[in-house]
Order: sequence, then C-alpha cells, then structure tokens
Amino acid sequence: QLQASGGGLVQAGGSLRLSCAYSGRTFSRYSVGWFRQAPGKEREFVAATSWRDSSTGYADSVKGRFTISRDNAKNAVYLQMNSLKPEDTAVYSCAATARPFYSDTYGHYSHRGQGTLVTVSS
Repeated sequence: QLQASGGGLVQAGGSLRLSCAYSGRTFSRYSVGWFRQAPGKEREFVAATSWRDSSTGYADSVKGRFTISRDNAKNAVYLQMNSLKPEDTAVYSCAATARPFYSDTYGHYSHRGQGTLVTVSS
C-alpha cells in the first residue's frame, strides 16, 4: 500500500515535509513521483526521483523551494516544501514505478496511493 502523509495547514512562507511509504515493497527499486491536484484543476507533476541514479526533477513552479529525497533504510521518500505559497494548496499524492528513471507523467506510474491535503493560508 502506497501512502502519503504529512499534509496540514500552514501559513504562507512556512514549511511542511510530506512522506511517502510503500508497505510490503522494497522502495529502493522504484522511481517515485509527487503530484498534486488543486480544487477545480488538473493533476500536475511536482517532483520525482529515479532509483537507478538518484536523479531528480522538479516542476518549474517549485524549483528552489521543494526538495525530494529518499531514505532507503526507512523505505520512504520525502518532499520537503519550503517557502510555501497559497497557490501550493492542493492534495498531494505519491506514485511509484519500477522504471529505472522518473517521469513527469502520472500515467507512467502504476502504483498510486491516497493523497494528503496541504493548505497554505495567506
């Protein structure tokens, strides 16, 4: 079961760290992506990391503010979100694929979990 957690209410300029865990799987052999969906909007790519070479990718809107990282010992992937803005408000979910390199396309991830709500107040 893929599960995202760590969402909540934060003021603009604040920080949150989201966690993605995959019970029963060795997460180290999965590329993982974070996606978000705001009310009334389509799902969009946020960040991702490849298992093959640990490369990472970010949406332009979060570059320099968000950081994706992996802790294989804890079988988890994290999304550190700093300098949050009201426009970052969305349900954030993680997805995983056995592909060696990440993708920014949600459909390329065959393992998907429930999201966690992030609300940034102005």
